[in-house]
Amino acid sequence: MGLEEKLPNGVLLTSVEKLVNWTRKASLFPATFGLACCAIEMMTTGAPRYDLGRFGMEVFRASPRQADLMIVAGRVSQKMAPVLRQIYDQMAEPKWVLSMGVCASSGGMFNNYAIVQGVDHVVPVDMYLPGCPPRPEMLIDAILKLHAKIMDEPLNARRAAATDGQRTELVASSVRYGKLPAPVGTPEVNVAALEAGHR
Repeated sequence: MGLEEKLPNGVLLTSVEKLVNWTRKASLFPATFGLACCAIEMMTTGAPRYDLGRFGMEVFRASPRQADLMIVAGRVSQKMAPVLRQIYDQMAEPKWVLSMGVCASSGGMFNNYAIVQGVDHVVPVDMYLPGCPPRPEMLIDAILKLHAKIMDEPLNARRAAATDGQRTELVASSVRYGKLPAPVGTPEVNVAALEAGHR
């Protein structure tokens, strides 16, 4: 006697927000950004045995303009940080970042002046994946959890942030973008000087 009995078969009732989030979730295009050992496990995840194509991620994109998911796999050096930020800035909104492995998430065993102690000092991170290196099954699990997060994102907040040129986080973050932290005992890093050195 309800509404579903009066509607013909093949009609879906949903909101535009849920439909848009479902299409975004079902067609993630990851950017290739493998920096160390974790990249081997990331490549294994794309192989036929694990088949990322089941989750709408058929091919890793070589161009950041065609990608909406950056999987940072491995340690990020101070010299690579501006490149990472540049690739992130070239990605179109909406975009998500997955930090794969202990080195990308917190610097890992490399607690020295040359390694950024967590990629979240350079770009905002949506999902952290622990392990050294994490297994392909763990990466697939993290991607599925990211799918759930994408499905719960409000549509208007992300659109307003994109027009303002800012990135909205579902969880409050104290990260200041574009400013790299200095490791203990060294002077603070100047991002503009690092970028000027790469030109």
